[in-house]
Amino acid sequence: MAFCALIHRFAPNSFEFDKLDPSKRRENLELAFRVAEANGIVPLLEVDDMLLMGDRPDWKCIFTYVQSFYKEFKDRP
Repeated sequence: MAFCALIHRFAPNSFEFDKLDPSKRRENLELAFRVAEANGIVPLLEVDDMLLMGDRPDWKCIFTYVQSFYKEFKDRP
């Protein structure tokens, strides 16, 4: 849900955040990554990799991906 929240902050009209189901992790990740890519974020993470890592994803991968959001959106309102 965190990636959905992050991309929703910058692309709020892309999907209804309130309608997401936290138990549907794969669908949420697919949505977040798809919308992020449509908004200029390079797809550095894969849904299957995120699911394999479970609740302990590699922090370096996450940091790098989140950093790409900053680079893309830092000058947007």
